[in-house]
Amino acid sequence: MSFDFDAAVQTPFRMQPGLRRIAPGAEQLTPMQPGSRHQREKLAVLSAFADDALLARDDFDASPALHALAGHAAAEHPGAWSWNGQRAAASALGVAVEGDSVIEFATGCFGVGDEIGRCLRQLPEGWRLAGLLSLAFEEDFAIVDGHEGTIPWLAVTLPSHWAPRDKAGRRFADVHAPVADNRLLLAASERLTALVTGAERWERFVWTITGHPRLHAHPARTDPQRWPSTRDPDALAAQAWWRTERQTFIPVPSQRQAVFTIHVDLQPLARALALPGRARRVHDAVASMSDAVLAYRGLAEVSQPLLAWLAARAG
Repeated sequence: MSFDFDAAVQTPFRMQPGLRRIAPGAEQLTPMQPGSRHQREKLAVLSAFADDALLARDDFDASPALHALAGHAAAEHPGAWSWNGQRAAASALGVAVEGDSVIEFATGCFGVGDEIGRCLRQLPEGWRLAGLLSLAFEEDFAIVDGHEGTIPWLAVTLPSHWAPRDKAGRRFADVHAPVADNRLLLAASERLTALVTGAERWERFVWTITGHPRLHAHPARTDPQRWPSTRDPDALAAQAWWRTERQTFIPVPSQRQAVFTIHVDLQPLARALALPGRARRVHDAVASMSDAVLAYRGLAEVSQPLLAWLAARAG
């Protein structure tokens, strides 16, 4: 897993930036396994709801950052991705994009035929390279612009209970305005934007417990009642999921921009907390959350049975 449990799960719990430098040589992208859960869900979203996932401000040129991302992917995973400045190829998918043209150089690499090529061809003009990157890697992507402190471009198929359309073109501080207990985030917004659009690589980790069983958690396509009616600790935990994000920043210093990567993972709660000490640490973190944070994360109504289960699991 790319998620660092020890770094992420802290007590008392605080909504804070939590940035750290990425270790030299550490990877930021995760090549997609054809037919994997990530790819199935991403393909479904880009095939049916691309207008909710691929968003950009009309006057924004994403090419420099997108080309930097393609070059970074080729350097980091040459066996899965190639890029010569004009043509990008995902070897496991048997699909390439040159300019805005889709080229299939092998068939049957995913599923039963040409799903990837058909999906890419139906995307809006100018989005084929972003679409191929989205289907070749597990991460979602956004661009942070340091000149204006905004997020002018997003390719986000697996959002965690937020709508990408609500974030496109907005300032960093405005994006985080709805976050509960956001004082630390908002106070640091300008400094953080300058930091992540500099020359260094950064990462942070986010986690929650959810009753939603899919990676794709767009609010328009999730049940507003996130949890089952049971409040029995064991029955509730059996239907609970450990949802994590590793967020990283790939610098594009020549543009004062960064590509923001979001790697979402989802595991059954019991499996995710099976290692010794994990249930206790999560229990203590949840117990320290404010009422506002519990409500923001959809945990207010289930916090007590979850805490009871975590305490029993912790011994």
